[in-house]
Amino acid sequence: MKKKDLDFFKKYLEKRMDELLSQADDTVSGMNSLAETFPDPTDRASLEADRNFTLRIRDREAKLIKKIRQALERIENGTFGICESCAEEISVKRLKARPVTTQCIECKAKEEALEKALGI
Repeated sequence: MKKKDLDFFKKYLEKRMDELLSQADDTVSGMNSLAETFPDPTDRASLEADRNFTLRIRDREAKLIKKIRQALERIENGTFGICESCAEEISVKRLKARPVTTQCIECKAKEEALEKALGI
């Protein structure tokens, strides 16, 4: 992979991680605010449902942060853009669509087909 492509992905991944970490900080701050009291139990239930939804989103984002860190490590050690299954180069087009990927589209399609066949 060309150095300019690696630089692009490194900057993109670092920016994305900063955004996710900032959102996580905002969520924690919002959850730590004073407890609100609601005379209507339905209002309280609505607030709890919204908080649970937000926490599920943040959980997914935490997993994405971990994948971003791993992708940045692969950039540093020179394995970014190399499929972990077949050791072929992953296309830049695929990496732009999913920069944290570790497999080329062919290997990922085979893996998903196998999971579907096994009912995983």
